[in-house]
Amino acid sequence: MPDAVQLPDVAAIDFESLATDVVKLAMKAGASDAEGVVREGDEFSVNVRLGQVETLKESGSRALGLRVFLGKRSASASTSDLTADGIRQLVEGAMALAKVTEEDPFIGLPETEEFGAVKDDLHLYYEDVYSLPGPERIEWARRAEAAAMAADKRITNSDGGSFEAATGSKVLANSRGFVGSYRSSYAGVSAAPLAVDVNGQMQRDGWWSSARRMANLESPEAVGAEAARRTVRRLGAQRVATQRVPIVFAPEVARSLIGSVFDAASGDAIWRHASYLTGKLSEQIGAATITIVDDGTMLLPTGVGGFGSSPFDGEGLPSRRTVVVESGVLRNYMLNSYAARKLGMKSTHSASRGLAGAPGIGCGNLFLEPGTLTPEEIISEAKVGLYVTSLMGFGTNIVTGDYSRGAAGLWIENGQLTHAVEEITIAGNLGEMLMNVTAIGNDLVFRGSVASPTLRIDGMTIAGA
Repeated sequence: MPDAVQLPDVAAIDFESLATDVVKLAMKAGASDAEGVVREGDEFSVNVRLGQVETLKESGSRALGLRVFLGKRSASASTSDLTADGIRQLVEGAMALAKVTEEDPFIGLPETEEFGAVKDDLHLYYEDVYSLPGPERIEWARRAEAAAMAADKRITNSDGGSFEAATGSKVLANSRGFVGSYRSSYAGVSAAPLAVDVNGQMQRDGWWSSARRMANLESPEAVGAEAARRTVRRLGAQRVATQRVPIVFAPEVARSLIGSVFDAASGDAIWRHASYLTGKLSEQIGAATITIVDDGTMLLPTGVGGFGSSPFDGEGLPSRRTVVVESGVLRNYMLNSYAARKLGMKSTHSASRGLAGAPGIGCGNLFLEPGTLTPEEIISEAKVGLYVTSLMGFGTNIVTGDYSRGAAGLWIENGQLTHAVEEITIAGNLGEMLMNVTAIGNDLVFRGSVASPTLRIDGMTIAGA
């Protein structure tokens, strides 16, 4: 193994230098192209149950991944051993693997002129996520749980309150001159109480708040109170008869439908002919009210970066905004460079990258554009129906579009929420469901990288009693 490249001291690593140096080592070893990625981070999490600390974790990690190319052969490897010997072994291992892999005419890095990063500050990192001393972080978890326990006398137990904080860094470098890096931060607080009704039936639910900085977190008391409200409203749950009625999806469950559309529009599924959206580009696939956007550059209303924002994608292409569905028409397949080559198209800068393996396809901030109706207005317009608040089990078969999930929620009668419902299954076909969207709420809030407002879909089947 050539050793002309001076590797940094493991005790004081410059991660950009590490990424570029491992690429240089791979090129000196005979690679035709190479790509290095470094991830470093630390995290804190605590779960408190009935006021006592149940789990407490504080950890840090740093690791290096390498992808090498030998013409049309490629392989990757990763290591957490960042000593000079560990890095040399990483390069040797990746090169040895590449020599025995099959050739693939579609592999390779993007073209040099395609690389870049968003120039604007996306506000992804805030030091204040670690501004609380350790005991106060634990106290946040206690306060969230205590607020939930105190909200209603029917709440008698708890799955706990939690607090999390994390920061991380990512560096990506390749042999075509791209070097990019960014830092990110996260904090979260949650509560998960249990309630019992007069018949001894137990129900559980929960709530959470997450943000890139502490200043944007909801208070532990607010989180606990909302968790309690959601738990108590599930008491007295019952099954309903099998029937076809309008289904109103709460935002926290509606977002899974939007994620399924993204999966079906993923280039990997398209070129494999493993999606019901294959061959439907520029066709109407949903109601005219549906516009789905993936935006890796978005700032939230609070001025901080979205949970899926980043200056560049997993291959070093600048993040951007892509309309997936516009007024019900499928406008774009979501592509990394490999899928784009397979389909004879251009990347949508949607590559996702771990330490090892080839880049996949992932979303930035994926969302359904909001409508104008309040959730209350959507519910009030249903003479009878189901307001779904949680989903379980199997989701969408993107090959056929078939959809089936276990569900729980609240029954709608004459435009009012009446009693809780559980032990049912809701079923349909995603293609038909998108066509049958009859109302979209104005309550779009990002609690993760995928978000949706309240959504009403007509014509689905409830399998119940």
